[in-house]
Order: sequence, then C-alpha cells, then structure tokens
Amino acid sequence: MEKNTCVRLYADQVQIEACKGRLKTAQKTFSSLSNVLTLAGNEVRLKILYLLEEENELCPCDLSDILGMTIPAISQHLRKLKDGGIVHTRKEGQTIYYSLTQENLKIVKPFFKHINKETEKLETP
Repeated sequence: MEKNTCVRLYADQVQIEACKGRLKTAQKTFSSLSNVLTLAGNEVRLKILYLLEEENELCPCDLSDILGMTIPAISQHLRKLKDGGIVHTRKEGQTIYYSLTQENLKIVKPFFKHINKETEKLETP
C-alpha cells in the first residue's frame, strides 16, 4: 500500500503567504457561511429559509400549514435558525413573524436562484 506523500522541488512562499492572507482576510465570511450552511444542511430548515426568502416573512403557523408539520416542530427549527443569527423576528400582537437577516439573505439567495431555475425547467414542457 502506498503512503500519501507530497514531493515538490520548491515551495512557492509568495503563493503560500498570499493564500494565508486571503484566508485571514475572509475569516469572518468563512465563519458566517459555515454557520449558514451548517444550519441549512437540514432539509426542513433549508425549506424554511427558501420560503422566507420567497415570501419575505412568515409566522410559524404559516410554515406549519405549508410544510405539513406541527407548530412545535417548526418552532424548534426556527429557534435554531434564530440562535444562529440567520433569521430575525418581528412581533405584531400575539403573532411572531420570521424573516432572513440581510447578511444571510445574500449568502443563500444564489442557492435559491438555482432551485427556482431547476424548478422552472421541470414545469416548462
């Protein structure tokens, strides 16, 4: 069995330092994206994020009706998204509305454009 090895004649120190610098500069963005992708890695939460992007804001009752789940189950997912800083809330009377934070909307929007594009392909004869 062969061992995994790396053999090179010389290290490109300029390239290595430039890459390290780019990673350091983008650290906050990597952290934000990783957080969003971790939470969106659950199919239900991904659907909730998609619906919030499409509709701007929804309450747990709306999401419960749309997804065919109980309100407590929806609320658990929304709590995780809120604790992760991906969604924020607005209260109107007794109703709490959820929406995506603007920072995270920028992150997930390209994924949802892809979903919409693929869906349009399936719907078009």
